[in-house]
Amino acid sequence: MLGLKLPTDPRWVNIVEKNIEDILTDHAFCEQKAASTAISLIVSFPEYSDLVQEMTALVKEEISHFKMVHDRILEKGWTLGRDRKDEYVAKLITFFPKGGSRTTQLVHRLLYAALIEARSCERFRLLSEELEDKELAEFYRKLMVSEANHYTMFLGFARQYGDLDEVNKKWQCLLEFEAEIMKDLSKHQSIHG
Repeated sequence: MLGLKLPTDPRWVNIVEKNIEDILTDHAFCEQKAASTAISLIVSFPEYSDLVQEMTALVKEEISHFKMVHDRILEKGWTLGRDRKDEYVAKLITFFPKGGSRTTQLVHRLLYAALIEARSCERFRLLSEELEDKELAEFYRKLMVSEANHYTMFLGFARQYGDLDEVNKKWQCLLEFEAEIMKDLSKHQSIHG
């Protein structure tokens, strides 16, 4: 369903289980960045009213996810750590050239967002199935459903606003590029790394 070309190495969950505090901090910041992305799309493309409506709802949802993760951190007696650079996203956003028409820029941002959400969904599924902490596994199962909805929403908007054949080609190329990135990741205690 997600179309990812390279699945996460299941051994990544072993890294997660040894570093729950780091993973929860990284996850909290991923949710905050997702809310920021939605706000940025509103600010950059206000003329797309249907996008603005969906992004407004997404901001609320993502910030509520941030709070849910932050609450888990506090429940465990920890504090939110510092944000770290997301190596996965930093590499991913180098794929499309800068510039182009406003529509092209929008489509590229939507495709990046769709892929980040798809990978998050895949990671959350793995955590929901493999974590020994069943309460945390259930937490990730619920979030997995939201991420799948976000992935399809972003991809749908890209296909709506861009030329469908061109968008589909770009999506497939981006998926291939992402698979290459993933070959060097799944070795760190982060949601995408």
